[in-house]
Amino acid sequence: MSTKLYNIKIKKEQRRNLRQQGVACEQIFWNKLRNRALNGLKFRRQYSVGKYIVDFYCPGIKLAIEIDGATHSTKQEINYDKQRQEYIENLGIKVKRYTNTEIKDNLGEVMYDLYLICNERLNHQPHPNPLLGKERG
Repeated sequence: MSTKLYNIKIKKEQRRNLRQQGVACEQIFWNKLRNRALNGLKFRRQYSVGKYIVDFYCPGIKLAIEIDGATHSTKQEINYDKQRQEYIENLGIKVKRYTNTEIKDNLGEVMYDLYLICNERLNHQPHPNPLLGKERG
């Protein structure tokens, strides 16, 4: 029996509060991702992965996106973010970080960078239904 790691119920209220309190940069970024606007991929906002909540997550390519504001600048916060990122990456999820400043000042470049990352991950995903031995021919 496996442990549920994604969108666990005990984090539901916390995820909802984070969405409602979302900072302006996250809202701007979300408007660029929602409704499969990027590469036709489904992104989720404030998505829990284990004991953590990521700002954005695309389950189809196992990509988490974090938008870092000024609160991510102290040594303690940097260490927490590093520990958190290692945990998430150990689950096979790529974590990409952008700053609020990048979103505000260079949104086009951020979206292009993310477009390239998504394409790379799409092209390197294992086929969902590998052929069984007898089907290979």
